[in-house]
Amino acid sequence: MSNFVLAAAAQIEPNRLIMLPFAALLVSIALLPIVLKHHWERYYHLVALFLAAITTGYYLFGIRQPERILHEGGDYIHFMALVGSLFVVAGGIHVQIRGKSTPFFNCVFLFLGTIAGNVLGTMGASMLFIRPWIRVNKYRYTGLHTAFFIFLVSNLGGGLTPMGPPLFLGYLKGVPFWWMVQHCWLAWSIALLSLLLTFYLVDRHNFRRAPAIVREEETGVRKIGIDGLRNIFFLAIILGALFIERPLFLREAVMLAAAVGSYFATPKNVHAANEFSFAPAKEVGWLFLGIFLTMVPVLDYMQLHARDLAIDTPAKFYWITGGLSAVLDNAPTYLTFLANALGRIGLSIEDPAAMRQFLGSGKAEMEVISMGAVLFGAATYIGNSPNFMIKAIAEQHGMHTPSFIGFAIKFSLPILLPVLLLVYWVILRS
Repeated sequence: MSNFVLAAAAQIEPNRLIMLPFAALLVSIALLPIVLKHHWERYYHLVALFLAAITTGYYLFGIRQPERILHEGGDYIHFMALVGSLFVVAGGIHVQIRGKSTPFFNCVFLFLGTIAGNVLGTMGASMLFIRPWIRVNKYRYTGLHTAFFIFLVSNLGGGLTPMGPPLFLGYLKGVPFWWMVQHCWLAWSIALLSLLLTFYLVDRHNFRRAPAIVREEETGVRKIGIDGLRNIFFLAIILGALFIERPLFLREAVMLAAAVGSYFATPKNVHAANEFSFAPAKEVGWLFLGIFLTMVPVLDYMQLHARDLAIDTPAKFYWITGGLSAVLDNAPTYLTFLANALGRIGLSIEDPAAMRQFLGSGKAEMEVISMGAVLFGAATYIGNSPNFMIKAIAEQHGMHTPSFIGFAIKFSLPILLPVLLLVYWVILRS
């Protein structure tokens, strides 16, 4: 029996009631910004800490399994080191676009941002492109622009390389860097083209409804300038640090050093032009600390009852991994179902040789787990870390953004769901 299976067998099953703090945190994130907006802005970190403390205390003193909390805490450090450092470095690069946005220009913009996500990571690309995206569309910015930016740049942009969550966690466990490019390029491309075409049609309708003076201005001469290019050096350091495996936390230390260097090397006028603030990163940090810790019993329950749930076909892996990625955060959910897929055939996710063996025989499962986590992560604000940050930055600039529920009803269900169905069909056909 593999180490993974033995560990699961020895693990104490948590009481189902301890999953309530996670549910309470999700409900709080969904509803409190609507019904108690100002109180939520002041106390959201205390809510996240309080609920996380309940779960942490249960594991430390109730069932005496501190290793589970330590493990998730380590994953949180890995996660925030990459997300936070890319946020700081991207905040030191200012992209200035003179002239406004036609529907065609917007599609080109989103395409370039999505491609950049596979180089800079979804967080880095999101932070680099969101402010110019808001500026060029400021006279007709709607929830449509927030939603498609999240769909494409903040999520699909992380679907071919492990430059950000969730694929970064798979890379840490032994998935080759270029595996997704080799095996999922077709499904990824279909999703990209489908979303861009849908956006063009809807944004063209939005453009035609704009006042004539706005339309005339937006078809004028366009100039693009970039300040803060010295941060490319710090970005290269962060990208290089991804390949550091030992000693423990050296990777994170290098990323932190690059972020500090970037922050102090960036001229103040560049930060001012970007309206740079740590507030969005702070919100993501506190909320995802709560999510990572309160979700421990949820992940444990799913691991211990994987066979009871009979997740044994590519279809089930795709829809269940994806569905839970939309509400559990796609990074740890991706890793949980990847571990489940290996465990079902007696392999350990902690063994690189086992990962290579799985990739040889479980190609279909790996594809659907990866694409499901990446794409479904765009379905809600908590499905992937950049999503909430994009919402926060747009609101910081005075732009309208959909509510948590409105985002799902107005955009995810009617627009993203058909793309998810198409991608699944493409994967099975290939």
